[in-house]
Amino acid sequence: MQKYAEYIKQIEIDSLWSGKKHVVWNLDRRVNILSGVNGVGKSTILNKVVKGLSQGGEFPSHMLKGVRLKVVPEDARWIRYDLIRSFDRPLLNLDLVTKMDLSLATELDWQLFQLQRKYLDYQVNVGNRIIEVLQSGDPDSALKAQSLSEPKRKFQDIVDNLFADTGKKIIRTENEIRFTQIGEVLQPYLLSSGEKQMLVILLTVLVEDNCPYVLFMDEPEVSLHVEWQKQLIDLIMELNPNVQIILTTHSPAVIMNGWLDNVTEVSDITDQA
Repeated sequence: MQKYAEYIKQIEIDSLWSGKKHVVWNLDRRVNILSGVNGVGKSTILNKVVKGLSQGGEFPSHMLKGVRLKVVPEDARWIRYDLIRSFDRPLLNLDLVTKMDLSLATELDWQLFQLQRKYLDYQVNVGNRIIEVLQSGDPDSALKAQSLSEPKRKFQDIVDNLFADTGKKIIRTENEIRFTQIGEVLQPYLLSSGEKQMLVILLTVLVEDNCPYVLFMDEPEVSLHVEWQKQLIDLIMELNPNVQIILTTHSPAVIMNGWLDNVTEVSDITDQA
């Protein structure tokens, strides 16, 4: 049976930039924010870690040379993780999209399309657990079933609240994510870049189904309104208290809601190799 880590305790990189820098970063269980001016290696550090993980999250035998992770528990050999990049670039592989008869234009559109599939799977899994609980005969089965559906409801409430100024609401009777706005039905691909970005982040967190996992984010504030930037970390933690966040940022707003002590400067974790 695969044993998954609850969180990453330490990241060590022997050679950042051709051996010129050695990195040792001791991580918080919950929130880790890497800061620094352009070009100091924030994204490079994240990329080196993520590129060394296999698709399934196995890390000892698949890590890139010179990158080591300490995890909790120590004997875990797998990591559940997601990586979110904020830059909404045009899709390069349009042939695939055309063959699938999809109206997708950007990388965020493609991420949303893939998350829609995961969202359906998530709902099936939760539905099966609800049926199992209701059939168990436990006197408190109704309350247990309600608690299982709570994360989805919380996700929908959060998104509705964020999008309230533009009159958009999630259609709660559908299995896929769609919105109503002034009587019209909107696919998520028609949202603004900032709305897509926030939806991608929150949906990614939801479908991990409250499992302990690591969420890597590279400058997630791009395209987000400053008020959304201030709420971002708190909303993620509200949806899944078991997540560990590791992010890079240039934005002071991201840390405004009490996360200043979780900020690490790149210069504080690097020295000459």
